[in-house]
Amino acid sequence: MSPFPAWLPLRRRSIAVRLATSALLASSAILLIAAGILTTLYRENTERAFDSRLLVYANNLATDLVSPNDPESRSFTLSDPRFDLPLSGWYWQIGRPDAKPRDLRTSRSLVGVPLKAARTPDTTAGVGQIRQGYGRAQDERPLRIIERDVDLGEEGRYTVRVAGPADEIANDVGRFRFSLMVTFGLLGLSLALTTLLQIRFGLAPLAKLRNALGAIRRGESDRITGEYPRDIAPLAGEVNLLIETNREILERARTQVGNLAHALKTPLSIIVNEVGAADAPGDLSAKIREQAAVMRDQVNYHLDRARAAALAGTLGTSTEVEPALAGLVRTFGKIYRDKDIAYAVHVPPGLRFRGERQDFEEMIGNLVDNASKWAAGRVSIRAEAVAQDDYPHLMVSIEDDGPGLAPEDRDAVLGRGRRLDETKPGSGLGLSIVADLATLYRGRLRLEAASLGGLRAVIEVPGDAPAGAAPHA
Repeated sequence: MSPFPAWLPLRRRSIAVRLATSALLASSAILLIAAGILTTLYRENTERAFDSRLLVYANNLATDLVSPNDPESRSFTLSDPRFDLPLSGWYWQIGRPDAKPRDLRTSRSLVGVPLKAARTPDTTAGVGQIRQGYGRAQDERPLRIIERDVDLGEEGRYTVRVAGPADEIANDVGRFRFSLMVTFGLLGLSLALTTLLQIRFGLAPLAKLRNALGAIRRGESDRITGEYPRDIAPLAGEVNLLIETNREILERARTQVGNLAHALKTPLSIIVNEVGAADAPGDLSAKIREQAAVMRDQVNYHLDRARAAALAGTLGTSTEVEPALAGLVRTFGKIYRDKDIAYAVHVPPGLRFRGERQDFEEMIGNLVDNASKWAAGRVSIRAEAVAQDDYPHLMVSIEDDGPGLAPEDRDAVLGRGRRLDETKPGSGLGLSIVADLATLYRGRLRLEAASLGGLRAVIEVPGDAPAGAAPHA
């Protein structure tokens, strides 16, 4: 059972695509999670470093606050000139928690506007401990704010608050995130290339095995050859054993068919000879000879079908289409020379039929013969490879410029011995023989209206596309 649900397109994809896709998804998820964790850790470290800078300023202010001087005469100074630059983003403020704005001591950069507490302070911190969070300046600039309470005993409790521009933290984290994305992107690309190389290297034996099976199917080889890894070598050995077993079974079937043909034809010949030599009435002798001939034809017909059925499953048997069609056209050109038929043949070189040449010539020969009988002067033969169930099939179409057939008559003529016109020579078995043979090869025969105006017979059977050519969908 597939690990993928039926609706997922990967269910019908190759192993290489599955491995590459799963590796890509897993690597992307890991890299994204790692990027998120690293970015969060870096932001926390950056905030702590920024808070440490602010804490130095807050401690300096707290030191000035606890000096023994009179509260009104205490001077609060910081060496950083940014606290003197208006709206610089660097601010400090000292005052009682409930002090009014006029009672607050502030940096010049605040230009008289009180510094509000952080919107998200650390509420767990007690007196003397540090609280930090984010807030907004009077110009809506984001700020990083820390504050601490200083208890002066009889003088009461004061709050020291220092703020710095939070966009420095954001910019620093943004630069880190960009560098991290570039680094992880290059890492992901390297992982993807490495994965593709691993997949290509790891699946190379399977591709080699597939090519070997394709060579057997095309008749270029009779077994799988070469060395394979220990995981695949047993499979190659089992396939070779299966091919040998199949070949032995078919060889025994051919022998039995031949023995049966000999066993039936010999008594029939003896009966015919004895009837001719015996003093039997002429009518009886003629009748016996007639029925014996019918029996011989039926025996030949069914033995041929049995032979074709056995050979249809043979691995490694194939026929090149182009020379076979060329031979048929030459033959029927001579047979119908009095009609002066123009045969047009379109077939790509290297196209092959997966079966015996005799069966292919019998199927196509019957169709060409039928087209030649009814053609007015033109017969077109076209062969091509088509994709069917992910495997290439051979499609051969034969059409003529004759009178054609009505749609309701096309199925009727496929019946054994059925003829719609007794003026033409023949037994009427041609199309039924073609249909039977096509079925034995797991193919089919259909009749259609031809573009030339007559009948178009289309037969689809197993085949192989020329090397380097893709079959039509």
